[in-house]
Amino acid sequence: MAARYFSKKIVKWYLENRRSLPWRDTADPYRIWLSEVILQQTRVAQGLPYYQRFVESFPTVHDLAAAPEQKVLRLWQGLGYYSRARNLHKCARVIATELDGRFPSSSMELQKLPGIGSYTAAAIASFAFQEKVAVVDGNVFRVLSRLFGIDTPVNTPAGHKVFSVLANEVISADQPDLHNQGVMEFGATWCTPRNPKCEECPFRRQCVAYKGGLVEQLPVKRAASPSRKRFFYYLVVERNNALLMRQRQGKDIWHGLFDFALIEKNRPGEAQKVVEGSEYRHWFEAARSVSVSRIYRHILTHQEIHCTFVHIEADGSFKTQPGLTFYSPRQIAQLPKPVLITRFLDEQFPQ
Repeated sequence: MAARYFSKKIVKWYLENRRSLPWRDTADPYRIWLSEVILQQTRVAQGLPYYQRFVESFPTVHDLAAAPEQKVLRLWQGLGYYSRARNLHKCARVIATELDGRFPSSSMELQKLPGIGSYTAAAIASFAFQEKVAVVDGNVFRVLSRLFGIDTPVNTPAGHKVFSVLANEVISADQPDLHNQGVMEFGATWCTPRNPKCEECPFRRQCVAYKGGLVEQLPVKRAASPSRKRFFYYLVVERNNALLMRQRQGKDIWHGLFDFALIEKNRPGEAQKVVEGSEYRHWFEAARSVSVSRIYRHILTHQEIHCTFVHIEADGSFKTQPGLTFYSPRQIAQLPKPVLITRFLDEQFPQ
């Protein structure tokens, strides 16, 4: 299929079928960047209200840069992959302080900024500055794999290279923004993973997968490694209607978010015995009552967490430890927390 034919047809399709989304009605690199970061690993329906809240809270990159990290993480709560939020904040500070609030106009320069990879850089550069550079994401992989009959696994370095080269070969020189958005939109709403609209597809006569009966087989993905299982035992200490919490540090998941004192084990065990064999065993001495929750299962990328909460109602003699602080229900509502913690609080401590 000729590059010019493909691009012309995908742009025409896009203009006739695109969804109305707020970040498509602007050439502001800040808002484009914000939408692309939010939509990574996130469906549009889920990401849209987050985008709107961020724009309302931080209308400019200077506003985002000046915000406390805790406020940024609190607004991000529920989207997961919290490193995106921290990098978003860090990048905003670099742009605001070192670049006077101006985004670089080329994808190569954009990739020098914190948290901006090749995908996001290409989106900003093509959408805001009309640079002829292809955006390559899962939707683009799927469209190109099916149309051109490419069976190189998309989740391998070789696959990334093959699809990146092809995507940049077929992109429109005159309308790179509409071309990129068209391919992405086509993959998201038409050439979908399951039940694609092949019979209505404007490319069905040229599509290698359709003609060869390979639609269900393409794109090819190499089998993923099995998820790591982790067993969490949280100690939820309650005293005078306040809960004992801490801010997570280190390089593990949920850095900067708030949770409870934690014991992690390599295999499941009886919750009370796990606590009795830990550094927190003396907490039971100041307990008026102890109760154990059901097991909460929480899925992350390459991780499966099985979590039990041990609720300890403590009396006035309870002694806390460094790094742990009692927070009132109102304070807890304002803290950025992992979805797992929010689920537990909503069930056991509804406001």
